[in-house]
Amino acid sequence: MKEYLNHPVFKIVSEIASEKNQQIFVIGGFVRDIYLKRTGKDIDFMVLGNGIELAKNVAKKIGNSCKVNVFKNFGTAMIHYNDWQLEFVGARKESYESNSRNPFVEAGTLEDDQNRRDFTINAMAISLQKENYGQLIDPFNGVADIKNRIIRTPQNPDITFSDDPLRMMRAVRFASQLKFTIETETFNAIVRNKNRIEIISTERITEELNKIILSPIPSIGLTYLDECCLLKLIFPQLVDLKGIDIKDKIAHKDNFYHTLEVLDKIAINSDDLWLRWAALMHDIGKPASKKFQEGNGWTFHGHEVIGANLTTTIFKMMKLPQNEKLKYVQNLVLLHLRPIVLAEDVVSESAVRRLLFEAGENIDDLMMLCEADITSKNINKVNRFLKNFEIVRKKLHEIEEKDKLRNWEPPVSGDLIMKTFGIKPCKEVGIIKTAIREAILDGKIGNNFDEAFDFMLNEGKKLNLHSI
Repeated sequence: MKEYLNHPVFKIVSEIASEKNQQIFVIGGFVRDIYLKRTGKDIDFMVLGNGIELAKNVAKKIGNSCKVNVFKNFGTAMIHYNDWQLEFVGARKESYESNSRNPFVEAGTLEDDQNRRDFTINAMAISLQKENYGQLIDPFNGVADIKNRIIRTPQNPDITFSDDPLRMMRAVRFASQLKFTIETETFNAIVRNKNRIEIISTERITEELNKIILSPIPSIGLTYLDECCLLKLIFPQLVDLKGIDIKDKIAHKDNFYHTLEVLDKIAINSDDLWLRWAALMHDIGKPASKKFQEGNGWTFHGHEVIGANLTTTIFKMMKLPQNEKLKYVQNLVLLHLRPIVLAEDVVSESAVRRLLFEAGENIDDLMMLCEADITSKNINKVNRFLKNFEIVRKKLHEIEEKDKLRNWEPPVSGDLIMKTFGIKPCKEVGIIKTAIREAILDGKIGNNFDEAFDFMLNEGKKLNLHSI
């Protein structure tokens, strides 16, 4: 234990606390991560007394114009020391009202502070007192829970989750990030208190959901959310994917579990949050498009269009970005079937050129999503698709090298068309621009100014326009 406390910052904090006759402890995530053998640079110091004043004294001792950021509303202070982030707070005792997760706070003891913690693995403390420097204080057997890979609350879980319902999301998040199991009684308390999540702001829920999506195996957390019925409350559209319908002895796959499998496969190759969101959303339009056709079985025609539109609704509902991130996810959802279609058929240059044009800079992510979307248990089918995807990738590379269509800009602008033919803005300008684009995508002309300009002149003649 003590080898983790050799950094000078711990000695400085210990000395200042001793000089001020205050007791101080390292508590929470830093202590947990020691036992998880993870290195962190964020340290929470818990003081029996005024944490803000102690932080100021520590900053003064460090010197070099070390700045203290004070958050009076929370009774905390933060110092950035080299690449370390040090947070100081006084030990506290909390009580809650039923309609708020914001506690009434009063000064407390070490025991009070550990009692208020969310999980046993976050309630461990290390003493920085000279007489027992480095001693672990672990009243709830957090070390044992880490060894057994268990998420458990220090106190009655019903009270813990009722007081602060966001802790239910945090329990799932820690289980997903650490690949831990939520202890049975703790899990059952989440089920009993699930409706309390309604008092939590959408932003805080989405923040935790994003951390679950970013965990090494996101399906762990999403499955927990589903099993404890929180997912139905915070993301009902995803739950709507669940289930298998059977008609005339023909069934379709469970699109919920398929989606989780796709997300897990993406997670192996990318830690990009928005690519993971695209994986989560790629089949979200299937419930609304599901039909049974005699002779064809279950179909989901147009689910990519419905899904792209539904992405806007879900992003608004969850207070997710309404900017390029939304457009990126929509683009991948809308196009996610295109490479699969190409992989099934003979790959024409025109089709690949159009895919490259429409996907733009997202083409590599789109291909990664499409490969993850192949979750068939038929190995021969999977291998055939993946082999064909290699052909599609090769074609994409060849055409990109030749035609430079990624992030395409028209080689002939609307202003030049108007200037060339001496016309004002009108529908003919749009017709010519569209004709040039289609000719490039069909491979009739190259993606360059000279060929596009000559083509423009010919198109103008068809519309009885004459260059001046």
